[in-house]
Amino acid sequence: MPRLLLVHGGHPGGRIARLVAAIQQTVLAEVPEVTLVVRPALAAGIADLLDAQALLCATPEHFGYMSGALKDFFDRTYYPAEGKTQGLPYSLLVSAGTDGTGTCRAVERIARGYGWVEVAAPVIVVGEPDAAGVGRATELAVTLAAGLAVGIY
Repeated sequence: MPRLLLVHGGHPGGRIARLVAAIQQTVLAEVPEVTLVVRPALAAGIADLLDAQALLCATPEHFGYMSGALKDFFDRTYYPAEGKTQGLPYSLLVSAGTDGTGTCRAVERIARGYGWVEVAAPVIVVGEPDAAGVGRATELAVTLAAGLAVGIY
């Protein structure tokens, strides 16, 4: 069964945690042919990354940048994954207090270094996640999972 890895920064009970919970429920219900593996960025490791057929990174915006936890995940996995994750489909979910563009630029630059392929535009949810924001976040995850399920990626 294909594996979609969702690596998330942030803190328990925060905005990203609420978006991740909605994603888990929705992907499980709508795309049961895919295994969704959800890992806090500080607990995710190289084995999680190498076992994934697609990746969704979810992070709060901290001072116009990704969370320290997501950056730590990248720092710990970059060299061990070098040359092993080329072409990995990925996308990004940002919970932003302002506009989230700095966070997107930073993650996109790192993803290019890994050789990953962005398969869906980043979703930025500004402020408290309302129904529309949750809907956009879950749609992003379902799109990635459905693509895996039908073999697009």
